[in-house]
Amino acid sequence: MIDYEKTLVPDRLRALLARAGAYVRKQQDDRAIADYDVALTLDPTLADIFNARGELWRKKGDRPRALADFGAAIKLNPQHPAARGNYRLLAQEVERIGAQMALNNKPSFNCAKAKRPVEKAICSDPALANLDREINRANALVIREAGPGTHFGRELQRQQDAFLAARNASFGRPGYDLQKAMKARLQQLLGADGY
Repeated sequence: MIDYEKTLVPDRLRALLARAGAYVRKQQDDRAIADYDVALTLDPTLADIFNARGELWRKKGDRPRALADFGAAIKLNPQHPAARGNYRLLAQEVERIGAQMALNNKPSFNCAKAKRPVEKAICSDPALANLDREINRANALVIREAGPGTHFGRELQRQQDAFLAARNASFGRPGYDLQKAMKARLQQLLGADGY
């Protein structure tokens, strides 16, 4: 019925969409996308199909195609709730990924103002820079959870200050492993409240 040239367009569309739905249930996403492609060439006004294909693109990790399909669905039907929600969530995800990429391999401090040898070492090593940023993030999180003005919050900040002072004083001494010390501090922070 799908491949028969004389099948009426509405019947062919129904058959394509039914088969695409079966492919989705069987997790055969590429085949479902191919059927949605054909359906959209037959009727490019199907906002639901653009949204459904966008969901499959997103599942496959193809964010640009997913955004394009969600956008097409919204253009056809500005009140399409699923497409609007999908578009908003995916746009936020892309924004979050971009922000993470901008921070990747950068420490929690400005390397242009690094004066201490330990800070320069952290700036020159992407793994150490990422560890430093994670330590800073985890420390801020546990302090925020404890309450910055509380006794426990102040104690957590004193522990972080003591770590930084020991790191700065110990760096360059024989036997001191900066990466090991930083990993231990991160583990201590992550284990503090189970984060």
